[in-house]
Amino acid sequence: MLAAIPITETYMADTVKKTKTPAKPRKTTAKKEKAAQSPKPAMVSREEIEQLARSYWAARGYQDGNAEQDWLRAEQELLKMAS
Repeated sequence: MLAAIPITETYMADTVKKTKTPAKPRKTTAKKEKAAQSPKPAMVSREEIEQLARSYWAARGYQDGNAEQDWLRAEQELLKMAS
């Protein structure tokens, strides 16, 4: 003989939803301290970079094809000297 099992229906409104605990604010003081300690990059003018890049170009005998490399090299050298 089979026994009848009572069926109970559960609706969404009947269920209790657990709420998450509010998120704790992150500590940002460490980041601010690091930012304050790191030196700001020195500003190098476009004219200074251009002048040094032209000197590299002249040293290579005014050969074409390396203008970008000359510019980047001059920019890196001036930034090293400024810091």
